[in-house]
Amino acid sequence: MSETTVNNQEKELLQNANVAPTDFDWESFESGLDASARQEKTDLEEIYKGSLNNLGEDDIIIGRVVRLTDKEAIVDINFKSEGVISLNEFRYNHGLQVGDEVEVMVDKREDKTGQLQLSHRKARTLKAWDRVNELNETGEVVNGLVKSRTKGGMIVDIFGIEAFLPGSQIDVKPIKDYDQYVGKTMEFKVVKINPEFKNVVVSHKALIEADIEDQKKEIIAQLEKGQVLEGTVKNITSYGVFVDLGGVDGLIHITDLSWSRVNHPSEVLEDGQTVKVVILDFDDEKTRIQLGMKQLEAHPWEDLDKNLKVGDRVKGKVVVLADYGAFVEIAPGVEGLVHVSEMSWSTHLRSAGDFVKVGDEIEAEVLGIEREDRRISLGMKQLMQDPWDNIEKKYEIGSKHRGTVRNFTNFGVFLELEEGIDGLIYISDLSWTKKIKHPSEFCSVGDVMDVVVLEVDNQSRRISLGHKQLSENPWDKYESKYAEGTIHTGTATDVFDKGAQIQFEDQEVEAFCPSRLLEKEDGSKIKKGESAEFKVIEFNKDFKRVVVSHSGTFREEEKRGSRGGDHQSNNSNSGNKNSGSKYEGGNYNNSQNLSSNEEKSTLGDLDALAALKKRMEEGN
Repeated sequence: MSETTVNNQEKELLQNANVAPTDFDWESFESGLDASARQEKTDLEEIYKGSLNNLGEDDIIIGRVVRLTDKEAIVDINFKSEGVISLNEFRYNHGLQVGDEVEVMVDKREDKTGQLQLSHRKARTLKAWDRVNELNETGEVVNGLVKSRTKGGMIVDIFGIEAFLPGSQIDVKPIKDYDQYVGKTMEFKVVKINPEFKNVVVSHKALIEADIEDQKKEIIAQLEKGQVLEGTVKNITSYGVFVDLGGVDGLIHITDLSWSRVNHPSEVLEDGQTVKVVILDFDDEKTRIQLGMKQLEAHPWEDLDKNLKVGDRVKGKVVVLADYGAFVEIAPGVEGLVHVSEMSWSTHLRSAGDFVKVGDEIEAEVLGIEREDRRISLGMKQLMQDPWDNIEKKYEIGSKHRGTVRNFTNFGVFLELEEGIDGLIYISDLSWTKKIKHPSEFCSVGDVMDVVVLEVDNQSRRISLGHKQLSENPWDKYESKYAEGTIHTGTATDVFDKGAQIQFEDQEVEAFCPSRLLEKEDGSKIKKGESAEFKVIEFNKDFKRVVVSHSGTFREEEKRGSRGGDHQSNNSNSGNKNSGSKYEGGNYNNSQNLSSNEEKSTLGDLDALAALKKRMEEGN
């Protein structure tokens, strides 16, 4: 064989070695299984995968107990392996035996030992939640076991779920002893579910109310005004009593409990007491029923003494006190009013509490009686002597007394001489000398003052008093001392636009000097606090008014000096007040004492000149 032939054969073998045969079974080569064996494996894998996919986390599966140990139950669920469940989860399934079918859920497909873990509790809880939600929608009644007491209510087992029963939902009546319900199986209604927090609220009261509502409809249909029924006191409040009429509640207002005054309903009734009541009124739907008890008894006014009349004396107990008076019960259910003005002869009205208090036993006189309106007016002061009896003898005109200042008015002071006797001091009778604008400038409330009786009016119950009359009128002596034309030394205590107030040595005497008559010899004017001589140009005792002039002192002196007059001649003419005087065009001119240019006083300067004009005219 030639060398060329050999080379060609080698090349062909190498090429065939690099090309795989098309019918070579690679899967058999790699797995070591022939085609039939591989198909069987694939079928088993599909069955296994299918069984795994069918076990959802929330799916409830029916399993069969195949074996029981001391702690666990082995359950077959037709899976590749059997599941294990702790016996603690079957505490509600008493008497569990092999072969029993139970509801389970997959807890873990494989634990660390490869064991399938199942849960009967989860399956039971999930199914219970479905059932509870269904009950909440339908309103169906369910039985539950009251397990224990908790804050604000009770814990109830419903299908293995712990539900909350509020204390207010146990019964229609307030519950004082919660422990009496623990361990009892009762009917409940699911009223609220909170899916987020897995909370369930149940109510037993709702079932009772539903039964009561049916009874109420039957009772309400038979109600009529005036109907007398028997009921049980259900609740007592400050304003009345609620009475159970057999499923329907009615209210007895406190004023309808008794004809006598009642401070609180508990004084008349107590919880659980059986009472007879009459239906007074109800609304259109008859949901509010007004009841009464006193209406079943005769009104006390019907038993009141027919001979009781005005002027009779009665005894009673103070039951109510107000500022304006006191209500006195003179017979059961019969009250009379003693107004505060009828408690004392004093004219100073006070609160009734200053004279009596609740519970006092008093005696009073009947002042008025109205049987139709059922009203009685009573008086207490009528049993005491009227202080105004023989008042003229006790308070004779001119007699001196002492009293207490009670109050003021713009025109005077009211003085209490004794209980029930007041007198009035007019502002003009307070002082001879002081110019008082308001009585509060002279005295204060509560001050004790001495007075003189000026006038007594028994019919009007008025006494006029005087305080200044306790002393002589100083203006009688001042009339001669401060006669017109006399000159005195005084001090300007106040200076204002129209003039100045001048104070003389007699403190009670104040004079007025017009502004233009304050001018001094040097042309300046007298200032506040400055002392100087002043000449009296007017003296009015009735009005306690003195008008003076400083300018008149030196101007008159100059005039007398020019004619050789004497300074003391001023006094010689003082006795003739109106000598040479006249009123012209609103100006007052004193031709003897004042110069015509410097001693003119216009009415605008001083209101006193009006009175001066009148005196001049009367003198003329």
